[in-house]
Amino acid sequence: MSATPGVEIESLEAFLRAELPGLLSGPLRAELVAGGRSNLTYLVSDGVGRWVLRRPPLGHVLETAHDMGREHRLLSALHPTDVPVPRPLVLGGADVIGAPFYVMEFVDGAVLRSVDDLAGFDEGGAEALAYGLIDVLARLHRLDPASVGLGDLGRPAGYLERQLRRWARQLDASRSRELPELDRLHERLAARLPERQGAGIVHGDYRLDNTVVDARTGTVRAVLDWEMATLGDPLTDLASMVMWWDGIRGLDSPVAAVPGDLPAFPGGDHLVAEYGRLTGADLDELPWYLGFAHYKMAAIFEGIHYRSLQGMTVGEGFDRLGPMVPSLVERGHAALSDVNA
Repeated sequence: MSATPGVEIESLEAFLRAELPGLLSGPLRAELVAGGRSNLTYLVSDGVGRWVLRRPPLGHVLETAHDMGREHRLLSALHPTDVPVPRPLVLGGADVIGAPFYVMEFVDGAVLRSVDDLAGFDEGGAEALAYGLIDVLARLHRLDPASVGLGDLGRPAGYLERQLRRWARQLDASRSRELPELDRLHERLAARLPERQGAGIVHGDYRLDNTVVDARTGTVRAVLDWEMATLGDPLTDLASMVMWWDGIRGLDSPVAAVPGDLPAFPGGDHLVAEYGRLTGADLDELPWYLGFAHYKMAAIFEGIHYRSLQGMTVGEGFDRLGPMVPSLVERGHAALSDVNA
């Protein structure tokens, strides 16, 4: 297993034995986990125990997008709260495996990525899963960042303006083709920023397949992939979740199945209503946030498309992300037009 892309397994084993004495019972093995199209996730095992390792992608890395120390800090702060996250174990440097990384506990449960994963849910189970997902998101957004040591994680004031600038910059750094409608979507969003903006901890990529769930009860056992978390407007999380839930129907996404495609699952409008009930948030301007969610994901996919063209991606399905970008842009325009023609 020493040839596992992105992990120097012998060096990692020596590091873990030194930093966490007694953790390992045998020789270490690692394999790339399916899913995750940005930071790389590996399942690490000694034949007895299992752990998870996270590291940045190979090759072209966008500025500020792959901070392992930040992820490790977030997990350390959130683990004692009622927001379920894996327990972080150790943070390591590039001298060990060639890039910064951290190792966390493995959380037993199901990660629901495919249509087959979702097809076994009846209406009651699908509803429990949907509302469990929203309940955890509401818990996250109700947390006081300062009370968990994350008061300096970001600057909520001006968050949406900075987000638009950030994704425009990262898009410019990853351009391989002309996308005028994506640029026009950015202009429309910038011209119509919501007047009232909330503040709290935002995950940045909250969706069903970024969680580990108990498939029997629908309970969320852990929220994963915190690489884009910061302090900002919580409605960006809600809009992103709704986009992944039923906003990308018919686009043949290689990233995750779309629950809204299956008749047993409630639509995104039901999840929005439940979030409003749990948080009391003003959702009048949610269409703007939905437009932004599509813009952001189009920019991310374009960045991955750029790396894929360079041969600097690990895993399957990357060649299918680039063709999704124009459709994401079109749906972003449509969402924004719901209130801002």
